[in-house]
Amino acid sequence: MSSYEEHSIRKNLFSIGKLGYAKGDRPNVDCILCGVRDKNEIVPNLTIAETELSIVSVNLFPYNPGHIIIFPKRHIIHYLELTEDEALDIHKLTQKAMRILEKQWRVQGFNIGFNLGKNSGGSIPHIHEHIVPRFPNEAGFLDVISNTRIVIYEPYQMWDDLKKLWSEEVTD
Repeated sequence: MSSYEEHSIRKNLFSIGKLGYAKGDRPNVDCILCGVRDKNEIVPNLTIAETELSIVSVNLFPYNPGHIIIFPKRHIIHYLELTEDEALDIHKLTQKAMRILEKQWRVQGFNIGFNLGKNSGGSIPHIHEHIVPRFPNEAGFLDVISNTRIVIYEPYQMWDDLKKLWSEEVTD
């Protein structure tokens, strides 16, 4: 491996819990997100809010503070299976999430999208949209020196904070 290749591979500092998850040690359910929907007691549930069609949840292993996912309650694998009502619902929830994050945390950018299929990095066979807040100067010395990222916001505290903010947000 060349020196460039060695330094271009991102390293991650996992919490002990994430390391097992990343290696496949996950709750024994057919679908993690359906487990969240069904409030299965063996599935960690960080639901912030839900509508008739969709669920908003903190990502259990966030890339940045405020990293949330939005997914349809109906088990869907392919994006093209979304109904117009489901797509509109996810869109409206995305806008609300962005307003909350911009207002409360001064977020100045977002990465928003779906990882569809294993070749795109998708690890859950149930479509879900990621909303990843981006902050000015978020690259720290570990990002620069060792290409490693540390997320300093504990997911369960993020969940508690976002649930409160979500219920307080007034929609037009």
